[in-house]
Amino acid sequence: MKSNKRIYTKYGDSGITNLLYGGRVSKSDLRCRAYGNIDEACSTIGLARALSDDNKVKLILKNLQHEMFVVGAELATDINKYDKFLAHFNPVTSQMVDRLEKEIDDLEGCITLPRSFIIPGGSSASAAIDVARSIVRRTERDAVAIRDMDQLTNIEILRYLNRLSDLLFILARYQDRDLPIDQLKPSKDQL
Repeated sequence: MKSNKRIYTKYGDSGITNLLYGGRVSKSDLRCRAYGNIDEACSTIGLARALSDDNKVKLILKNLQHEMFVVGAELATDINKYDKFLAHFNPVTSQMVDRLEKEIDDLEGCITLPRSFIIPGGSSASAAIDVARSIVRRTERDAVAIRDMDQLTNIEILRYLNRLSDLLFILARYQDRDLPIDQLKPSKDQL
């Protein structure tokens, strides 16, 4: 069935956008950057999921995508509208962080990490996971800046993002567990 509603609204043409549950801010606002980063990471995780041939990796990635919508919604909510967010969503919790830690521990038990830097790109899937990890790290830096401005209601978001990037790192290594690891072994002259 064809919808009469158009995808474009033109409301953002001036560089201003709506936050979730109200409030208009510049598209350069740290909250917009942070939830935009989450969207970018979620899309990159989708690419990794499409590229992976490992069912366990695919399942972990899909579960992360679901949780990232919660993180994004929470970051897109003005601190003064947080009660409206809580009426519609469950926020990021310490239990979510604990689950990420368990996933990390389980995956770490299946691989051996070298004692040097790993060069991303062992496979297309792991490379996409590593890109997502980098985006999550960027999101974490923006979330810290939001916290420093007293605009972050839920500190668990910082813990979640930190652990999420750790999980993505180990998940990329797990994805490539049967491939040789390309390591950076700098000489003393390169340090």
